[in-house]
Amino acid sequence: VTILGLAKLQAKLNRMPASATVQIRAAMEQGANEIVAMMKSLVPVRTGALRDSIGWTWGAEAPAGSLIVAVAKSKLGKDLTITIYAGSRDKSRGAADAYWARWVEFGTVKTPKQPYFYVSYRANKKKVVRRIRTATRKAGKLVAAQ
Repeated sequence: VTILGLAKLQAKLNRMPASATVQIRAAMEQGANEIVAMMKSLVPVRTGALRDSIGWTWGAEAPAGSLIVAVAKSKLGKDLTITIYAGSRDKSRGAADAYWARWVEFGTVKTPKQPYFYVSYRANKKKVVRRIRTATRKAGKLVAAQ
């Protein structure tokens, strides 16, 4: 697939004012918060460690050993990348180390799956993408008006 005018668009996006980037970041944050909230509401809770391990971060890095549901990247730079994750592999956390995130999501031979992770992502994906597109479109209009 060839996108016509991509270089011209990229040049305009590179000139994007900081306020436009702030709008896009806000839309991305809101979407990440909605997905994380749904994940936390669906995850089975025994000790609360798995629920507490669910979160998101700016950038492509997540806690070591965590299950990554989505990495939303932008060609605009590292500051527009969000990673949503659950679980960890940090033995120093003791009982708060929720290394079993995958087992709950996908199940094991002895335990049935209890999806909370990808279900939340799929349920919110269209709405979040739409919100980010709207913010990007508004930012694009700001750039075009310059």
